[in-house]
Amino acid sequence: MSSDTRRAPTLTESIIPILFLLPLLAVNVYVYDSDSTYGPNQIALIVSAAVAALIALRTGIQWTSLQDGIVKSISSAMSAMLILLLIGSLAGTWMLSGIVPAMIYYGLQILNPTIFLFAACVVCAIVSLATGSSWSTVATVGIALLGIGTALGLSTGVIGGAIISGAYFGDKMSPLSDTTNLAPAMAGTDLFTHIRYMTYTTVPSVTISLIIFLIIGFTADNTSTDSGNQEVLVALDNAFNINGWLFIVPVVVIGMIIKKVPALPALLAGTLLGGLFAIIFQPGAIAQVSGQSGLMGIYSAVMQAMYTDISITTDNEMVNELLSTGGMAGMLNTIWLIICAMIFGGVMESAGMLKRITQSIIQFAHSTGSLIASTACTSIFFNLTASDQYLAIVVPGRMFAQTYRDRGLKPRVLSRTLEDSGTVTSVLIPWNTCGATQAAVLGVATLTYAPFAFFCILSPIMTILFGFLNFKIARYESGEEKADAYQKVATS
Repeated sequence: MSSDTRRAPTLTESIIPILFLLPLLAVNVYVYDSDSTYGPNQIALIVSAAVAALIALRTGIQWTSLQDGIVKSISSAMSAMLILLLIGSLAGTWMLSGIVPAMIYYGLQILNPTIFLFAACVVCAIVSLATGSSWSTVATVGIALLGIGTALGLSTGVIGGAIISGAYFGDKMSPLSDTTNLAPAMAGTDLFTHIRYMTYTTVPSVTISLIIFLIIGFTADNTSTDSGNQEVLVALDNAFNINGWLFIVPVVVIGMIIKKVPALPALLAGTLLGGLFAIIFQPGAIAQVSGQSGLMGIYSAVMQAMYTDISITTDNEMVNELLSTGGMAGMLNTIWLIICAMIFGGVMESAGMLKRITQSIIQFAHSTGSLIASTACTSIFFNLTASDQYLAIVVPGRMFAQTYRDRGLKPRVLSRTLEDSGTVTSVLIPWNTCGATQAAVLGVATLTYAPFAFFCILSPIMTILFGFLNFKIARYESGEEKADAYQKVATS
């Protein structure tokens, strides 16, 4: 079939794969619960991609074009998958070296259950703001905070929500973040104008989130944690050589990220340093993991920490649950999910189905509020279907730019809406690269922490509310030049 016979898909044709996918995913969650991401959701994405491909072939598109779209889509997520593998290794060596146990040990003595969720959100926000990376924040201090919160008797879902809320606040507002740079580039404004304009919606969202975390902390039953904490401290102290020198490694890694060292070499350096510190400080843990002595035992334990699951056994069952990691192998299921999600997104994108659906949404955006709401919903839609945070910013940014210009809205309105909806909602979707990754890193299912990720839930609501209230909506004055700001976006 020649390429000149291709026609654009209809709206009905474009929606059919999504209407096929969403019920399958819902059934999987009902039948398998948190295990739905261990195979059922992958199959649902593949079968739905096949449905989309069959429809696309009927429109005249060639299979080679669909295949190229799939490959391009998977390639766009390759960096995330490589980072995910290294995070698995880093978690393993940081556990073996006693770095994460030391964070838990000292954190239990500093924090108490009443303010823990508030403090966890603030700490993650600060680290993510400094590094520009929610992924690195969750993979380092996030893992330690989860262990501390669990030891304090809090549920993993609410702890994960506090960690995610703080990490994505910092990611969204940091000038070092890739999405914070991408959104204004797509909209046609400059970075710091974009960040300043985001404070109007972001500060209320994070403030409300912090208040909710404080309320949860003050109303929770925290009367039975003191004796349990002491048992945890004793178990950690017996299993590891806990000391302040261990914090050199996370400080070095965070410093590298602040200095804009790329994520892959920074995480690899952190992994290797973790292995080195394990050799120096934790001979007992190494002997327990490897079951051998001498150089072969050291080599075996460090390698196991990097590539497969390890666990340190103590007399405390709760501590035993904290002291286990999966290494690179523990991340393979998440990578499988990401690949399947990108296959579905690649077919939908290359077939023109996502574009067709977005065009239909624009037609209903008559007022400023409805336009902003349509943009936010479109970004969330791309997070659901294309399963990629960047596509959720890039595609709506390109498609709505002209409409915002025609309505007299400055590009900062579009860039803020893209960040408020595209960046932060990606982590709430189990098959999105962000949601799948954070669930794997924390060991908490996406749907378990998502209801408590208040900042990520409130952000799109806040930006839509501002739109309908016509509050802090930047407009061009009469006669003010507005075409140049959008020229790059409109013609790209």
